[in-house]
Amino acid sequence: MSFSDEEMEGVRAAAAAEGKSLKQYLHDLGVREMHRKQFVAGATAWADRLRQEFDEAFPDEVPSARRGGAAAA
Repeated sequence: MSFSDEEMEGVRAAAAAEGKSLKQYLHDLGVREMHRKQFVAGATAWADRLRQEFDEAFPDEVPSARRGGAAAA
């Protein structure tokens, strides 16, 4: 993996700010991104499961595009 000098300076500074070696920081960064993607996928699935119930409970909050009306300009 290659970085420009400026990018490497920023990565080293970020690692130092967290008190980690460059190797540990880059490892943790990858793991953190993996966890973020899993969280987003889970939150999206949860929202999709509850969308109809929410729309029925709060019909005024349903975007016009989902109500079948014309989209706002």
